[in-house]
Amino acid sequence: MSPPDIARRLFAPIGSGYERWAAVLSLGQDSRWRKAMVAGLGAGPGAAVLDVAAGTGSITRELQRRGHRVTPLDQSLDMLGRLRGGASPPVAATAERLPFPDDSFDALTFGYLLRYVDDIPTCLSELTRVVRPGGRVGMVEFGRPTGIWGPMWVAYTRLVLPAAGLVIGSGWYRVGRFLGGSIDEFASRWPLADLASTWEEAGMTEVEWRRMSLGGGVVMWGRKR
Repeated sequence: MSPPDIARRLFAPIGSGYERWAAVLSLGQDSRWRKAMVAGLGAGPGAAVLDVAAGTGSITRELQRRGHRVTPLDQSLDMLGRLRGGASPPVAATAERLPFPDDSFDALTFGYLLRYVDDIPTCLSELTRVVRPGGRVGMVEFGRPTGIWGPMWVAYTRLVLPAAGLVIGSGWYRVGRFLGGSIDEFASRWPLADLASTWEEAGMTEVEWRRMSLGGGVVMWGRKR
């Protein structure tokens, strides 16, 4: 099964409680990461921003709170059907084939996306394509804590998350079982320095990142050349 198909299968059943349980299972950290990413985007009031992998709109609404004009986009009709926020009607499309001309937006955001695409370099090039020169791109993703926090992270993602998902129900057990391995595999295949280099190859400069919550979250930004 392809990564986009995995994402559709995982997230279709959990849209109704997605934001509530994402906040609980991230121990309240997910909202901190999103706010930090949007704050670091540096887009001015009224900027046209494309929010890719918008889900139910958590990043979309944070962008709106800062006065941006937001177009939310997601491949999941189930998630878009529960989306709250957005200055424009939501768009159903994949991140690797965006239905917009070149240089359409002042900025672009995405959250928890790259683990669910077929080809990361191709996806990053497509995301960059629709941003105007000089515009910023921002990402939120899970990280993998190291040092003394590493074993705790493994225990939490491999034991606590599946157990919590079993209690929550509505597809969360499958998500809980999937996340730990998915996050670890992505972190192993794409160290942040290598991921930043791929952003640069896609047409971005001034690429920077910040680890948050003991390394459990990562935010990254770049500027289109």
